[in-house]
Amino acid sequence: MAEISAGAVKELRERTGAGFMDCKRALEETGGDIDRAVALLRERGQAAAAKKAGRDVREGLVGSYIHTGGRIGVLIEVNCETDFVARTEQFQKLVRDLAMQVAGMHPEYVDADAIPADVLAERKAALLADEAVQKKPEAIRAQIVDGQLKKWLKDVCLLDQPFRDTDVSVRELITDAITTIGENIRVRRFVRYELGEEL
Repeated sequence: MAEISAGAVKELRERTGAGFMDCKRALEETGGDIDRAVALLRERGQAAAAKKAGRDVREGLVGSYIHTGGRIGVLIEVNCETDFVARTEQFQKLVRDLAMQVAGMHPEYVDADAIPADVLAERKAALLADEAVQKKPEAIRAQIVDGQLKKWLKDVCLLDQPFRDTDVSVRELITDAITTIGENIRVRRFVRYELGEEL
């Protein structure tokens, strides 16, 4: 077994926010490879988040963000299990980051489940009717439409969007927060205002 240095554990903790012993064990299991340890901790975090997914979330915060110049504003409700967690700096930062994401990336829905069935059906029909898709063999049209639909969902669904300019999705960001905070967290709803829109 490779000897794990305190510096390696510290670096892994800074990158993941995981606990000291969890980082040490992950480094031991991966032979000191920090990138593999990050992936291992992320997998474990997703498993832990899945276990917490059924928990009731009735506390949380309604956060706001007004972009510089006052032209864009966001209200977002993010729920957690306890009032104690809602008051922590880490949770408040998450809520602010999510509000800024909504302001900058303009999602329309929290996730695919929030999209009305008629809107989804209309989008599928429009993609299937596209001239470029119609030129393709009939056997692969459904696959093409599914691929384009997944790409569209990444644009319109907050949880599927990449967080800022990273490879991490908003859903993964929340999963990481669930792992480090230890409570179920859910984005319930948001609204985005932009000066002059729909006039």
